[in-house]
Amino acid sequence: IRSNYSMMFSGRPFMSYARLLVGLILSLLVACGRPPAPATPTMPPLAEELIFYNWPEDVPGSVLEAFTAEYGVRVTYQTFDSFEEAAARIRAGEIYDVVNLDSRFIPAMIAEGRLAEIHHAQVPNLKNISPNFRELVYDPGNQYTVPYNWGTTGLVIRDDLISAPVTHWADLWDPTYAGKAAIWEGEPREVLGLTLKSLGYGANSENPAELEAALARLLALKPGLHLLDSGPESLSQLLEQGEVIVSMGYAGDVFEARQLTPHVAYVLPEEGPLMWNESFVIPANSPNKATAELFLNFILRPEIAAQIANENYYATPNEAAYSFIDSEILNDPVIFPPNADLINAELILPLSQTGQKLYDEVWERFIGEP
Repeated sequence: IRSNYSMMFSGRPFMSYARLLVGLILSLLVACGRPPAPATPTMPPLAEELIFYNWPEDVPGSVLEAFTAEYGVRVTYQTFDSFEEAAARIRAGEIYDVVNLDSRFIPAMIAEGRLAEIHHAQVPNLKNISPNFRELVYDPGNQYTVPYNWGTTGLVIRDDLISAPVTHWADLWDPTYAGKAAIWEGEPREVLGLTLKSLGYGANSENPAELEAALARLLALKPGLHLLDSGPESLSQLLEQGEVIVSMGYAGDVFEARQLTPHVAYVLPEEGPLMWNESFVIPANSPNKATAELFLNFILRPEIAAQIANENYYATPNEAAYSFIDSEILNDPVIFPPNADLINAELILPLSQTGQKLYDEVWERFIGEP
């Protein structure tokens, strides 16, 4: 009996059993001492409706319809007349899910907690954006923004009606074109910026004396000046009718006007054009953040970004889209200007709080002057 007992507890079968028992005990102890593994996150149910806030006719309806067809989410397209209006409505707490904003508004919106962080894992197509448009100073890491459009602000002219070559911002003030000049009323920062440049100042100057000089210059231009609204054909029709000969404008204005008359040219003034870039953001109070991220990822598909560029005539930072963009658009210097034409360009930048207040006051004085 003793011999059998010894064999049971001292032989290899016993050692194997003991090790197994110890292993099981240790496993239980470790399992009890650590929190359970986090559950794999699941995509919340998609919203029935997404509210998209943007310029009129900036994104083709066919793109929105394609998103609805694929995901079953209805896109309600609401429009603004200026970025200032869009920013004010976000600050007022109105509900939007995706908004197009100019980069100069982003830092203040982030600081105020108005924008939601974007989960990059839900927007993998962000990789399609050129490195030149990522990690920008106003949003390091693209935590809050998805780059959308970029371009220049220059002069749009009826080249068959001008009396001499138009080469400078100051040509807007040429007495020859009195009553035949135009500016976009919904772009106060750019109007003040180009006026400052016409005087030899920086486009983002916060110097009160320089802004006073810009105001005086704008008031001298105001009699007979056409103040353009956001109607998609307002400038194109005025150019076609010869009511406007020189106007501040954009690539999209050129292509709209050329559908009515071929005698339209785009000039980047020698002092340097203005540069701008737009981004999509998700307001912090959006109730549909996951669906908004899905929509942004859809917009970033190369073929979708190209479809937008082919119809709105603005340059996209989406490099993967280039092979899908019509060659005449991709190679058009009005839309994708060569670097040599941008040497003196200035990007419209965010202002300090004091500077923004000063710009707002100057613009109100300009608009309020009869």
